Amino acid sequence: MPRGARLDAPGTLHHVMVRGIERGAIVVDDQDREDFLFRVGKAAGQTGTTIYAWSLMSNHAHFLLKSGSAGLATFMRKILTGYAVAFNRRHGRYGHLFQNRYKSIICEEEPYFVKLVSYIHLNPLRANLVGSLEELAAYPWSGHAVIMGNVECEWQDRDYVLAAFGRTEKPSIQAYQEFVREQCKLGQQPELTGGGLLRSAGGWSEVLSMRQRGDRQYSDQRILGSGEFVEEILDEAEASVKDMIPVASRRADAVDALGLQCEAAGISSETLKAGCRRREYSNVRKQLAKLFILELGLTCADAARMLGISRAAVSKIISRS
Repeated sequence: MPRGARLDAPGTLHHVMVRGIERGAIVVDDQDREDFLFRVGKAAGQTGTTIYAWSLMSNHAHFLLKSGSAGLATFMRKILTGYAVAFNRRHGRYGHLFQNRYKSIICEEEPYFVKLVSYIHLNPLRANLVGSLEELAAYPWSGHAVIMGNVECEWQDRDYVLAAFGRTEKPSIQAYQEFVREQCKLGQQPELTGGGLLRSAGGWSEVLSMRQRGDRQYSDQRILGSGEFVEEILDEAEASVKDMIPVASRRADAVDALGLQCEAAGISSETLKAGCRRREYSNVRKQLAKLFILELGLTCADAARMLGISRAAVSKIISRS
């Protein structure tokens, strides 16, 4: 599948994820962590990039940032290229350190900004690197401790984040802390790690609800936001970039929908795709066929391949909807 073009402009809000190749470590010890974060701060200053939230894990890192005048690609290149060389030299290894390209999702600030700040800062807790929110508040490898006022980080825009929770510092910190505590109860929140209609809408059930209301939203895997926001971003992009969107994006949304719907129903996606005819599989298959064809715009042939049934069976489902 061809890679989608980057979408970027100065001031664009991005959720950026970078991973080690084959899930390998990108940091081994605190010296590596300090070097990585030093390069982040230096690159942010050189490119005018503003960073609101971050977490540095053993084999990946997350950032919520607004790109500067130099663009996101320049910012990331300044960090990753030099760090990879230094890491390899220090640890006596060769070859690529990072997995392919970093992943960047353009995000609509409202309602996603505060949710993404919390999601990114909670990564160490979800990965059991810390045992509680109290420990996270002092953990130096996530921006949460910076927001809480326990760790200093000159390149993280703490004031902007706190301004989303109140006008003065102490009440804002308390409101932020309570918000993070509530968000912690929501688990993984996969909708915050990718774009596309399914994730932007908040799940398959909401996509279906929108279809029933006649509300057809535009979507793109590289963007997390409402259909109006997606269309606005794409209208600002070059025509050649905009034309690269549809097919791969729709298929990726369909894969997400299939996995989430099977998980919600407590059935195996592999068994469904293998053609199981049990009632619980048939019911999910009918729902997915309608979503794939009527909302995501897949062909009957594509839907049939994904659902483990014939094209005629898909057509029959749609004709009865």
